[in-house]
Amino acid sequence: MDKYRCTVCDYVYDPEKGDPDNGIKPGTAFSDLPDGWVCPICNVAKDMFEKI
Repeated sequence: MDKYRCTVCDYVYDPEKGDPDNGIKPGTAFSDLPDGWVCPICNVAKDMFEKI
């Protein structure tokens, strides 16, 4: 699965790790994140991420 980087703060969403602090289980693809999910570091929306 592809990783995505926040273009604002450089946080990397790794689907193998998910975002457990925000209820996202490991194995969740970026495209499967809920619409309301935001960067856990700087709180920007998914559209501010780029595939790396």
